[in-house]
Amino acid sequence: MFVQIDHVDKVFPLANGGSYVALKNIELEIREGEFVSLIGHSGCGKSTLLNMIAGLDRATAGGVILEGREITEPGPDRMVVFQNYSLLPWLSVRENIALAVDEVYSRQPKGERKSIIEHHIELVGLQNSATKRPNELSGGMKQRVAIARALAIRPKLLLLDEPFGALDALTRGGLQEQLMHICEESRVTAVMVTHDVDEALLLSDRVVMLTNGPESNIGQILTVDLPRPRRRMEVVKHPDYYPMRSEIINFLNQQKRVKQRQSAKPTQLLVPQTKKLEQTTVNIGYIPLTDCAPLIVAKEKGFFTKYGIEIANLFQEASWDAIANNIVSGEIHAAQMVAGLPLALTLGMNGRPSTPISVPLVLSRNGNAITLSTQLYNQGVYTLQNLKAAISTVTLERKLTLGIVHDCSMHNLMLRYWLASAGIDPDNDLNLVVIPPQEMVDRLRSGAIDGFCVGEPWNTQAVQEGIGFVIATDLDIWAGNPEKVLGFKESWVQQHPNTHAAIVQAVLEACEYCDEPRHRQEILILLTEHLNISPQYIRPGLIGPFDRGGNILPEILPRYHQFHVENANCPRKVEGLWILTQLARWGIVPFPKNHLEILTRVRRVDHFLKACQQLGYIGIEPDRDPFQLFDGQVFNPDEPLNYLRNQPIHRELTIKEIDLD
Repeated sequence: MFVQIDHVDKVFPLANGGSYVALKNIELEIREGEFVSLIGHSGCGKSTLLNMIAGLDRATAGGVILEGREITEPGPDRMVVFQNYSLLPWLSVRENIALAVDEVYSRQPKGERKSIIEHHIELVGLQNSATKRPNELSGGMKQRVAIARALAIRPKLLLLDEPFGALDALTRGGLQEQLMHICEESRVTAVMVTHDVDEALLLSDRVVMLTNGPESNIGQILTVDLPRPRRRMEVVKHPDYYPMRSEIINFLNQQKRVKQRQSAKPTQLLVPQTKKLEQTTVNIGYIPLTDCAPLIVAKEKGFFTKYGIEIANLFQEASWDAIANNIVSGEIHAAQMVAGLPLALTLGMNGRPSTPISVPLVLSRNGNAITLSTQLYNQGVYTLQNLKAAISTVTLERKLTLGIVHDCSMHNLMLRYWLASAGIDPDNDLNLVVIPPQEMVDRLRSGAIDGFCVGEPWNTQAVQEGIGFVIATDLDIWAGNPEKVLGFKESWVQQHPNTHAAIVQAVLEACEYCDEPRHRQEILILLTEHLNISPQYIRPGLIGPFDRGGNILPEILPRYHQFHVENANCPRKVEGLWILTQLARWGIVPFPKNHLEILTRVRRVDHFLKACQQLGYIGIEPDRDPFQLFDGQVFNPDEPLNYLRNQPIHRELTIKEIDLD
């Protein structure tokens, strides 16, 4: 890659001894010959990032790499064009350009240097003004001199900091056209800071949108697939122009609303544990599943007590709906939740009023399976294709019925994704019914359902009782998927920031404890006692080999229960965005037009990183790279609607602006 901005943070010290985090975890790659624009509201760190690429400033963490070498200082391979021209007033146009050329090409013959100077004067159309000084030039002409001077030393990278911001509209338009022509002709790589949406679309191959500071990061990247060479009037008439323009403006409007809300009610961040907890008794809800282990470990191993929580009441709830109701009502203060539930509650699912939920941690990844009845196995249903064939024939006397634990669970979303990949419509070709996890096996045994998608230990119990077989685990569909999260009502967090911080640290430390293989036998005993479930059902997949049933030999499944390793606890916004696409795909909730605002509000990476810092863990939000599930469909977080519309089966799409205030 030509330019690589590698996990860059920029922190400025403050006079009072504190610090200001301007940029956080900026990850961006720029191809040679590409024109990239940085856009965002004032104070988002656009110019700071540009200065680091130029070598005028250094990153606090991470770094910027140009052609395999880290940028540590300014150099002639990068030239910056500033808004204020930066011309020497006592030198003419020709002499200002010559100043740069003579410095960089001092060893070249004088005639060759002169040729370079004259070529670039001609390139920007200033032949008739070559002997004039800056005070004799218009603003547009001065900027052309600055561009000519920058290009004359043939830089590898042209950096432009709002180069046309001080110019009138007519002059700006002409210069934009000229710059575009020069960049296309010279194949120069350019990075430009701008506030102008139309300018960004006209000039750029990609528009990088930055969120508000502090801790500004890349919120979205828009690929501008408009044909080149471009002409302004042709560009604005292109059918994709206004949809792309609306996308950028929508992003900026979202950031404006976030800024207004933060100004009216500053966001409470995690604070050092030297401060007194607002309350030392907390109620935490969970469902009897293997992956509730971190909560039980946090209580039994004293992690809650370690961080000042004197009494941690763990309440075993009957269903995920009960979890939702009790977190909204305030009867419980925190809860184990299926990954889509916090987003759905925040959006206002099923006619509920919007209740923003804060998620500082992913509690577990993986751990689910799709189990079908042994009757289907005996009929030759061993694979997804067999299931499709069985549904398509008249041999089935009725529609198959499969159990799911909640509409907003990863169980439902991944089961639907798996079925739809084979052309099975989960709403029309079979029946899906919501059943609490602990009731799945009884329903399968009675024949009320033909299978289910659920977490452990219920798949294993069905296999060991001989009534079911596992046709797929979530490792077969999306290895590393976010299964359960730790959720809080946002208003409770704002009122109890220190207590919230204590809970997050205690549970995060418990997650680490759960992923240590030496502790798994102890955890098995704790789960057996708390869940009142036989250890023979909990053990497979947690400690020993996992048994799928049928004629398949038991196998070791690495990461089948993943609680901490590989940065598992980070509540990644990209994963949350995928969940939003699937909730909208099946008509469970509308797709939020202000999805970035929703994700920033719910998936609290800042809380997670602060907890990691306090515990001495290495915490980072992974790159915003596209990813894919088992079927090879690529999810690009910058094009969620395209991904959604290209799904093989989906319901009618609803897009809606969600008001969270």
